[in-house]
Amino acid sequence: MQLDLNSLDLNQLKKLRNNVDKAIETYSQRAKEQARKELEMRAKELGFTLDELTQLKSKRPPVLAKYKNPYNSKETWTGRGRKPKWVSNHLDDGGTLDDLAI
Repeated sequence: MQLDLNSLDLNQLKKLRNNVDKAIETYSQRAKEQARKELEMRAKELGFTLDELTQLKSKRPPVLAKYKNPYNSKETWTGRGRKPKWVSNHLDDGGTLDDLAI
């Protein structure tokens, strides 16, 4: 599409600029909507809804807590990741993880 900008008057140019600005601002949203429609159609062809396919649950069960804060039973730790402050404090005070085992 070739548009001769020199043939437009000032009002037409301003209107064109506003339309272009709006199109740029909404481009990403429009592209996402188009992609979603295509994915919904493909999911339907396979006998599913898109929500069913995107809401699949993890195959791994949640990890159970191995350690419990003796002063606050609501605070637990699985033994994975960064140690909670209450575990670090207990270890710094000379305690062991076995002391906190559930």
